[in-house]
Amino acid sequence: MQFRDFFPVSTNTGLKECGYGALGAFLGLLGTGWLCQWALGIDAHWLIAPMGASAVLLFAAPASPLAQPWSIVVGNGVSALMGVASASLIPDPALAAALAVMLAIAAMFLTRSLHPPGGAVALTAVIGGEGIRQLGLGYVLLPVLINSVLLLGLGLLYNRLLGRRYPNGGKAAPNRHQTADPEPSARLATQATDIDFALEKHGELLDISRQDLQELLQEAQLHALRERVGTVRCQDVMSRDLIVTSPEASAMAAWELLSRHRVKALPVVDEAQRLVGILTLHDLMIDRERQLPREAACFEQHRVGDLMTREVRTARRYQPLYDLVAAFSDGGLHHMPVMDGERLVGILTQSDMVAALFTLALQPGLVDEPASSGT
Repeated sequence: MQFRDFFPVSTNTGLKECGYGALGAFLGLLGTGWLCQWALGIDAHWLIAPMGASAVLLFAAPASPLAQPWSIVVGNGVSALMGVASASLIPDPALAAALAVMLAIAAMFLTRSLHPPGGAVALTAVIGGEGIRQLGLGYVLLPVLINSVLLLGLGLLYNRLLGRRYPNGGKAAPNRHQTADPEPSARLATQATDIDFALEKHGELLDISRQDLQELLQEAQLHALRERVGTVRCQDVMSRDLIVTSPEASAMAAWELLSRHRVKALPVVDEAQRLVGILTLHDLMIDRERQLPREAACFEQHRVGDLMTREVRTARRYQPLYDLVAAFSDGGLHHMPVMDGERLVGILTQSDMVAALFTLALQPGLVDEPASSGT
């Protein structure tokens, strides 16, 4: 232990998030109090002090496992039950208070609903005064569960309006193919089983979900990769001798180009050689509206302009290759035109990306010197 350990630990929370947390707590407690006192007509004990602590977690630290809906409702509920039981069975207030908090913690651990304000909920049942003691088991429902449910409902609405991920269930979102496999970028990264092993070995409770911890580690690994390969630009690995087509070309002519050159996509350019779309094998073979295979006769009836994808994601000529890794891996892109201003100068494919990253992995010295920028 060192003297500096007693000073605050630095955080990366910005002023905006601090403001959102403070404002959310104000609105949540005001709304809960108003709903209890006026909408539900509750006269006494309409808002208990531990709800202030619940509001801190719910609005200022919504990603915390201790702030999730199950923890708020069940944690406060079982703690209230333990507090009422202790107050009714133990005449000595000090002993009853200590026992209430002990039983509340044990009950929350058993129900996987650890919520720090639950200790205060249990303590309030013992030292909250004669009015609280007279409520008996009613204290569990009113005000504890009513307060918890109303505050949670307002918290859900507030966090959703801010675009926060809440509830934070700790599970990864399904990949774009709707299968159970991790995203490609995560398959060689630290896995959930590795996180579980480390957490089990650590033993103590950490106030972060497994999924959030895994995502933070992956972000750190990607940042390290960016530092290694950030000098490699799109122009260093892109294909320059392009096979293109025009909107007026027939679908059959486009098919023949794809087949002859053994490529899977054709940039589509207008008479001024400006990029207006891209035609892929998927565009040719699958009817987007009906999600059914096209008949061979359709190739003679349609032009490229009828079938191409018009909203095309592009890269810049001097853009770092690292910027596009996620688009090709997790984003599912197979081809990306490369632009220099409005001029089409190349195309990047998954093959280009794989070859470049593999070469860099085998020869890390290639990135010791900045890659040519063409300027």
